Amino acid sequence: MTNGRFEDELGAVLRATGEGFAVDDRRELAAGGLARGRRRLVRRRVATVGGALALAAIGVGGVYGGSLLGGSAGSGGIEQTSVAGPAPAGDGGQGAGQKGGAGPGTPSIPVAELAAVLKANTPAGTWQIDNEQGTGQSVTGVYDDGKGKSGVSVGLYRAGSDGESGTSQVTCPDQVAVPYDACTTERLAGGAKLMVFQGYEYPDKRVLTKNWRAVLLTKDGFLVDASEYNAPTEKDSAITRPNPPFDPAQLKKLVTADGWRPLLAQLPALKKAERAGAPSAPDARVSGPTGAQVRSTLTSLLPKGLGLRVVGKGGEGEHGYVVVDDGHGRSLVQVNVQPDMGGVRKELFDGPGVTTEPDGTMVKLEKKAGEKGGAGVVWWSADTMDKNGFRVIVSAFNSGTQHDAATRTDPALTTEQLKEIALSSKWHQLVK
Repeated sequence: MTNGRFEDELGAVLRATGEGFAVDDRRELAAGGLARGRRRLVRRRVATVGGALALAAIGVGGVYGGSLLGGSAGSGGIEQTSVAGPAPAGDGGQGAGQKGGAGPGTPSIPVAELAAVLKANTPAGTWQIDNEQGTGQSVTGVYDDGKGKSGVSVGLYRAGSDGESGTSQVTCPDQVAVPYDACTTERLAGGAKLMVFQGYEYPDKRVLTKNWRAVLLTKDGFLVDASEYNAPTEKDSAITRPNPPFDPAQLKKLVTADGWRPLLAQLPALKKAERAGAPSAPDARVSGPTGAQVRSTLTSLLPKGLGLRVVGKGGEGEHGYVVVDDGHGRSLVQVNVQPDMGGVRKELFDGPGVTTEPDGTMVKLEKKAGEKGGAGVVWWSADTMDKNGFRVIVSAFNSGTQHDAATRTDPALTTEQLKEIALSSKWHQLVK
């Protein structure tokens, strides 16, 4: 735990573990995990709701605003040039790079080969490569051009057979959820899609560890994901330079380099069921509201007669939001709809300020400071849970995002108005 070694080693272990999953498994992982695990761990985290927006974009090895923007992860959105050839035929579902000791479907590209391509397509400088004698599907290291050390990584992945998996990796994130300085997407000659992202390791920007990324989705379904920091690690105490070393043009050159082609071809082929796009097992399917349904319902429940104009909207799954403006400044209003939360009733509805409606629904109204770094931002909320554990929490802020400075003194809606929205029977109609 001394001098950050614990965090570094934990990060390495998490990256190595993530590399054991094929990207195409995201559908099954999401369905099974959300159907079971989110009823526990994720829902407990979402109990705070302030960070729920950051859960919106899930990528290859992490989430936007966190480790996904670094290490060997990838996330981001568009479609696909072919910088990689197809996986070798006749390999029985295993990539050509699988050598002795590697399990079936385990990427085992020599890190030294990945590092050679990385060094050949970046400006002159010195490198310290992690695990250079090992194997895997990503390379990480520290680069130094004499202007400050920078953590850099490149990961290679299959995008998946359903199309959606890869496209989500090259789509700029929702700026209401994830603050960033710039993000561009483009379609390249041959059909590839490229995203270049210039943002921060920590989404509230209170810690100025910058993370810049480029993600390429090839026409034949591969992802090349490069990430760099303005520090040797993601910790802000280690910041060594104002910006990461490679500009957007250099990042683009790196991920589109021809040298990745033979290495991408070594990634294990998709399983037969994955190539056919077989549906998930019925017990792993997630039945719940979509972001569009939640957002639409929230919009329909906004109080009339206040002159509220919706100027922004978004959200995924059980979360939705709108940004409203009544002429006195923008205000973010968001909602989370969470069935089966009875197991955390005592944890969530304890202490002063909790009331009970005639039908047994518990209500907790709160006013507190924002948590995402926006100057002067306040957070008002109405948290409700009925006798069956159906929870709806509606929040409002006095800014259009949680990470930007306040645009008004108070949120556009009062806690009583938030309560009325949360108690609407319309939310129950979204859950089957």
